[in-house]
Amino acid sequence: MAARPVSRMLQRVLRSSVRSCSSGAPVTQHRPGEPSQTAVEELSRRRQFLREHAAPFSAFLTDSFGRQHSYLRISLTEKCNLRCQYCMPEEGVPLTPKADLLTTEEILTLARLFVKEGVDKIRLTGGEPLIRPDVVDIVAQLHRLEGLRTIGITTNGINLARLLPQLQKAGLSAINISLDTLVPAKFEFIVRRKGFHKVMEGIHKAIELGYSPVKVNCVVMRGLNEDELLDFVALTEGLPLDVRFIEYMPFDGNKWNFKKMVSYKEMLDTLRQQWPELEKLPEEESSTAKAFKVPGFRGQVSFITSMSEHFCGTCNRLRITADGNLKVCLFGNSEVSLRDHLRAGASEEELLQIIGAAVGRKKRQHAGMFSIAQMKNRPMILIELLLMLQDSPPAIPNISSQDPFRVQGIGHRVSFSNQMATLWKGCRGPRTSLLAQRWLGSGPPQRHCSSRLDSDTNPKCLSAVSRAPATPSGPPPTSDQLTHVDAEGRAAMVDVGGKPDTERVAVASAVVLLGPVAFKLVQKNQLKKGDALVVAQLAGVQAAKQTSQLIPLCHHVALSHVEVQLELDSTRHAVGIQASCRARGPTGVEMEALTAAAVAALTLYDMCKAVSRDIVLGEIKLISKTGGQRGDFHRT
Repeated sequence: MAARPVSRMLQRVLRSSVRSCSSGAPVTQHRPGEPSQTAVEELSRRRQFLREHAAPFSAFLTDSFGRQHSYLRISLTEKCNLRCQYCMPEEGVPLTPKADLLTTEEILTLARLFVKEGVDKIRLTGGEPLIRPDVVDIVAQLHRLEGLRTIGITTNGINLARLLPQLQKAGLSAINISLDTLVPAKFEFIVRRKGFHKVMEGIHKAIELGYSPVKVNCVVMRGLNEDELLDFVALTEGLPLDVRFIEYMPFDGNKWNFKKMVSYKEMLDTLRQQWPELEKLPEEESSTAKAFKVPGFRGQVSFITSMSEHFCGTCNRLRITADGNLKVCLFGNSEVSLRDHLRAGASEEELLQIIGAAVGRKKRQHAGMFSIAQMKNRPMILIELLLMLQDSPPAIPNISSQDPFRVQGIGHRVSFSNQMATLWKGCRGPRTSLLAQRWLGSGPPQRHCSSRLDSDTNPKCLSAVSRAPATPSGPPPTSDQLTHVDAEGRAAMVDVGGKPDTERVAVASAVVLLGPVAFKLVQKNQLKKGDALVVAQLAGVQAAKQTSQLIPLCHHVALSHVEVQLELDSTRHAVGIQASCRARGPTGVEMEALTAAAVAALTLYDMCKAVSRDIVLGEIKLISKTGGQRGDFHRT
């Protein structure tokens, strides 16, 4: 792609083959047969002259503080294939009618105009830009614009592995991938969709195709993912990644809370405790990122300090929304419709006057994080995709049945606490070194099976744990030998390779005796740590999927269903837990059910231990098991 010319006039000068030059640059006409080296030297002299006599940057894209806006972000769509709880307002986002969105031709017309005036970098955003059917063609058309040096895209990564080879061929030169967690179960909880493995495949594909660095955007939110900072940095040891930690920013509908924001300095302190040798890299002109590198690591980390240390003084960015509005500041609520003027037949010069007036009104800096939080602005999904934490997710009974952690019928207890810090405490997934090997190593990404609650499950989350004796099926045949030891008495995993695949179901239960004080707080959802029942339920679901990593000799089981139900028992001041698991395979799932029940019980203890240490965990037992070769089991 051609380097950015300093003006349209100078583009013509560089292309000129005649003796004279209107710029005044010395030009020598080449004679046939002259050595090619002469032409190279002549071109070098001309370029040097033009650099020294560069025409002023476009006045239309220069604001009243002298900032030159050479970077344009274009939103291709408002739609997204994820349903992140923190990117949209709680009540959802009303999408713009299709007729009011920019057409492909309108996008290219505006892009062409901005590039002619000096924009040399365009980034395509959303929504999720890769769900737009003609995204490859748009990239190819942009690639033909003379003067455009960089075409980037910001994506959630779901479709990236499939489309990236075509996008690279079309001219895509830079990639930013949004990823806020390295824990698969947490990913599914956050985005309410499956797809963690697809995102990791996308990162893997970008590295494979030679993109360096591959930028990974991580919005850091206290109580949700600030405990994964070191995990993300560890990924850069052997991979050409630029992990960009972004301070959590307020937008309309995400109920911004200052307490959720983890500042750049706090993040940096955390990293330096692990890597004291962390060194700062030189900052590029107009860069939004403060870059650092651990000596010897292949990649680097950066911090986007929009809130604690703004970079407004060097801002060179403009944004066009999917419905054609020009935003001169991400945090500003002032917009001007280029679409309306374009469709009204405005000439190029008239459009430039409108753009210049908007850029000229751009303020020196944004209002500051506390004022921004009170400002009416678009939800982030309608500007471009950036993961923002919502204080209260949509009312849980209304969550789509596709939500892998659907919880129904909790009545007045449907909101999560403001303090999310305990949500994943004690139930973290595998550490980054393992994830890096699994998802981004030399081998192909492994399959991660996620669980969900079936649509026909009991709609009452806190339904009673059945106490009626099950119909006995007779004593199952048992073995008089331990199956997990070899002939010499050493521990060994059972070989299930020769067993047939059958439908396996197991149910286990546990009871947590809380005592009257803790029970009352749980019942009224008044624990300072948050909603103990919801957190315990999520912990149980996650634990079932991690059983093979917790119990050494358990096989990995591709679970097709996990359900954890909790019942408040006021007569005993207790919580009854029942966990059921289902899978089709050669081995049973009773360990998964037992692990789910036990971890849910442990999580309740953790949530309530500050109130009372007189909490008893008990009655952890298998209720039933079906589908095995030795017959079914039902506890009477």
